Amino acid sequence: MTLKESMSDLNQEKSVPQETAAVPQNGSNGLGMRRVMSWITKGGMAIADQGLITGSNFLLSILLARWMSREEYGAFALGFSVFLLVAVLYQALLLEPMSVFGGSSYHSQLRTYLRALLTIHLFAGLAILFGLGASAGIARMAGQADGLPGSLLGAAVAAPCILLLWLARRAFYLQLSSAFALAGALLYCTLVVGGLFLAHSRGFLSSFSAFALMGAGGLLSSVLLLICLRQQLDANHAALHLKEVWRRHWEYGRWALLCAAAMWVPANMYYPLLSSFHGVGSAGELKAVLNFFNPIFQTYAALSLLLLPYAARRRSQGVHAGALTWRITLLCASGTVVYWAVVVLFAGPAFRLFYSGRYMEVAYLLPVVALGSVFENAFFGPAIVLRAMEAPKSVFVALFAAAAVSLVVGVPATRSFGVSGAVWSQSLSSVVGFAIAVALLQGKLSASKAVEVPASSALVTAQLGPEA
Repeated sequence: MTLKESMSDLNQEKSVPQETAAVPQNGSNGLGMRRVMSWITKGGMAIADQGLITGSNFLLSILLARWMSREEYGAFALGFSVFLLVAVLYQALLLEPMSVFGGSSYHSQLRTYLRALLTIHLFAGLAILFGLGASAGIARMAGQADGLPGSLLGAAVAAPCILLLWLARRAFYLQLSSAFALAGALLYCTLVVGGLFLAHSRGFLSSFSAFALMGAGGLLSSVLLLICLRQQLDANHAALHLKEVWRRHWEYGRWALLCAAAMWVPANMYYPLLSSFHGVGSAGELKAVLNFFNPIFQTYAALSLLLLPYAARRRSQGVHAGALTWRITLLCASGTVVYWAVVVLFAGPAFRLFYSGRYMEVAYLLPVVALGSVFENAFFGPAIVLRAMEAPKSVFVALFAAAAVSLVVGVPATRSFGVSGAVWSQSLSSVVGFAIAVALLQGKLSASKAVEVPASSALVTAQLGPEA
């Protein structure tokens, strides 16, 4: 084929999309509106799903604090903190990689992939059961009579069941179907809160029974969700090796695990610092002003359950990562700006409503918290895309930079300026983390372009010959 004939064929091929592209223009507006409404519905369900789980745990803590003795409630709090530590490990090694690989590499093999994950969960659950059970036995032999052995034993029984519910709920997000996850969360919330009132009325409420109720609610809800999931997933007989699935999860999850540790530093280190430098009351002041940060952050954390598998799937379909990052970042940043515009405008009435006029001396720091919150939530954009590109190491580098700023700047600033120093340092770390994440993503995009250009040049040379 001559060069002239090749160019003629190319012009004919280029003319086809132009003709076909003109056909659906009349219905493009309607299609776009349906997509927007679909994402609003799914996003609202994701927020409600996360809100039910978080809200039931919050209500559980409040009711137990009212009904239990100080010692028994302290034992429950310690057991719950141990459960949260286990949950961080589980999230990093199973759930987050699941959102990435389930939306890309294994999306066409979801049934066999989820079967492999359930097998991994079985081994993890047994390890948790025996590990925490042994801790409960050691606490009992050590003479702990304040409810701690029962709390640890309850956590040992409940943790595998609750984490199974998390796994089942996350599976529905792989298909961008949050309705079933919401139904499971609603069932869990109803069972736990209803069972708690029943246990209190019958007089057998304890830290162990509280964990047992959480475990029973998680187990029943997850079984029903898995039954629904089995009916929805297409039958697929493709074989997946368990060792290979675990290897990929470990290679990804070890960085996610480090990310979780790096996120803890700027989010939680200021409370013990303030308590040490300026007394426990200053830590309460920081908590009071940061309470306004949590609603909008949890909102986008819930949306990320949808956005991460969506981004992974779009990347596997060849969608440009830059455009994807811009859309997610704009979504997160714009909503945060609107939220804080209202909160800052009504800061005085909000503090009087929530705190009965207390902590007014730190209300002036809300705009600083708002600034950090905008960059903290904008961070979801590049972080989600980097994770979808299976580059959690880059996310860790950005989070490590933010943690380093918190340590280098935050410690002396908190010592010298108290709550204001802590708030300014935390906001600065959010800005730095976002900037580093964007720079790392741009570097990866530039590197991928540099690889694509020589490859395409070689293809042209092969087709047209070296003399062309």
